[in-house]
Amino acid sequence: MGDNQGMPQPLKKTSLIEFEPEFIAGLKDIFEEKIVFNRLLGLKIAVLTPERVTGRIVMRNELVGHYAYNRVHGGVISAGLDAMGGLAVMAAIGARHMDESPLERLHRFAKLGTIDLRIDYLRPGVGEHFELRAEVMRLGSRVASTRMEFLDAEGKLLSTGSGAYIVS
Repeated sequence: MGDNQGMPQPLKKTSLIEFEPEFIAGLKDIFEEKIVFNRLLGLKIAVLTPERVTGRIVMRNELVGHYAYNRVHGGVISAGLDAMGGLAVMAAIGARHMDESPLERLHRFAKLGTIDLRIDYLRPGVGEHFELRAEVMRLGSRVASTRMEFLDAEGKLLSTGSGAYIVS
């Protein structure tokens, strides 16, 4: 049983696609400014590639869910992972349609919405800042599936998530 023969192996994704500065700036504006709830969370894009997106939330008093331990509220984790899953889908859609202008691709996100979300809280969210990661597992013509992670400043996994998003 230990040889993994016949078992599907994870795909190693590498991309030759690079997003234009105009597309990156437009997506950051949508994600960090126009989606006001992300601004309220303080969610910022750190890395934006077709295969993976990474974000960051700096801990502050408004995000505390347990006052005695200064833990981040579970809703912050859930909302942050949901937003990052959506961002990963945006990046994947943007990469799929590189034949279009950056502005045309940015308009494709108008119909994007969460249809299913699961969050597993593994450890208490305590720290000065948090890293959020997401990747698309499958991008179909109507639905995209994602996997997300919420980590502390040292890289310890605190929560995981999976989501499904309507894309058309």
